[in-house]
Amino acid sequence: MADNARIKVDKNSVISDIDNRIYGSFIEHLGRAVYEGIYEPSHPTSDELGFRGDVIDLVKELNVPIVRYPGGNFVSNFFWEDSVGPQENRKKRLDLAWRTLEPNEVGINEFTKWAKKADTSVMMAVNLGTRGLPDALNLLEYCNLNTDSYYSELRRKHGDEEPYGIKLWCMGNEMDGPWQVGHKTAYEYGHLAAETAKAMKLMDDSIECVVCGSAHINMPTFGSWEKTVLEEAYDYVDYISCHQYFENKAGDTEDFFASIDDIDSFINTVTSICDEVKTSKSSDKTINISFDEWNCWYHVLEQDDEMMKKEPWGLAPHLLEDNYTYEDAIANGLALIKFIKHSDRVKIACLAQLVNVIAPIMTEKNGPAWRQTIFYPFLHASTYGRGTALVTVITSGTHDTAKHKDVTDIESAAVYNKEKDQLVLFIVNRCLDKTIPLKLDLSGFNEFTNVKHIALESSDMLITNSVSNEQVKPIERDGIPATLAPASWNVLIFT
Repeated sequence: MADNARIKVDKNSVISDIDNRIYGSFIEHLGRAVYEGIYEPSHPTSDELGFRGDVIDLVKELNVPIVRYPGGNFVSNFFWEDSVGPQENRKKRLDLAWRTLEPNEVGINEFTKWAKKADTSVMMAVNLGTRGLPDALNLLEYCNLNTDSYYSELRRKHGDEEPYGIKLWCMGNEMDGPWQVGHKTAYEYGHLAAETAKAMKLMDDSIECVVCGSAHINMPTFGSWEKTVLEEAYDYVDYISCHQYFENKAGDTEDFFASIDDIDSFINTVTSICDEVKTSKSSDKTINISFDEWNCWYHVLEQDDEMMKKEPWGLAPHLLEDNYTYEDAIANGLALIKFIKHSDRVKIACLAQLVNVIAPIMTEKNGPAWRQTIFYPFLHASTYGRGTALVTVITSGTHDTAKHKDVTDIESAAVYNKEKDQLVLFIVNRCLDKTIPLKLDLSGFNEFTNVKHIALESSDMLITNSVSNEQVKPIERDGIPATLAPASWNVLIFT
């Protein structure tokens, strides 16, 4: 048993109120996310629109406040007009991003209805790859305006009298990536994004806009891309995106857990660039972060590449269907802790993705829907992580890994929900072989009592869940004083 770890929390040491949108997710027209995912008309649970009721129930369980749509790489060759109106009149398209066939059976008309059924909101992306400003304005008019103009009237002709009222818009996706259809330089993209956001806000001044940051922190233009794009677009946008995926290709669990700390430097660097541009422009506006793609993604990359090369243009192929391990769940829990601790600047985050494609929810065709290992840390954070983030002062042992030094044995975030008068601590013990006794100093919470300790625990880092066997699921432990099992995710709830 290791030395005690201590967490100190002071009710008056506030980081920020948490924007609930940090518990967002993502549905892209990719693999089986839409077809055989949220949409399967022949399924026993499907409704009149063909949406699976069992999937909607699991999405509701996760309480996802916002879902990014329709991509992702897919959006850079998305012709939105093909996704609206009578289904029998819609064009089938070849999706260049994932080399699949898009039948356009599900489009904007349907997805906005699905979002309502799932108690979530749409975060819409516009195509700034192969299209641009005029098409973005037409889409915005179709979605949000109630005027006597062409595209607003077209929506009504398609059976949707009331506007969809979409408030959050992405100015394209990963436009710095050479893999992106319509890839642009930082200046080209920044200028286009600025002019598009400016025009869209002239049409609807209630919307917010997200400009593309780097596709990931290891891009050769990381930093310079953000600076150039913001110098062009700062006055017209509200957020800049960050994307990061985690992997353990080396099979080194300790370093895998430690690598999640890299999020700190990523966020700090981007916010520093935002604030540098703010100062240079003498602006009174603060640009915050939309971390709108994050997850573990590495299990089936080679298989996916082979499938797209050898079997292109199929309908809903089994792409990006990572079967998540126990250690992936712990890594995701660590990432959620980071977003809470950076909630002063991270206002939106989207777990990529939601169903079947690198997802917490999986489906069987004509069969059940089931929960992957990563379902549970997200569920706990979304359920108990709403309110005000408080500073956690952590005292614990440290250890070195292959690529990281002085890694704290535990990591933690604290959330106070004033409405419920509830304090929640999220804690990960990232030591693989040490049980750690925990001591707490909860200043300002003297009358609070620990009512629940929820945990994920396993000695096998590679176990997975399946449709027939849920090996990773929460357990309830005795309350305070708590001990943290090796490589465990812990939720301590006080009222």
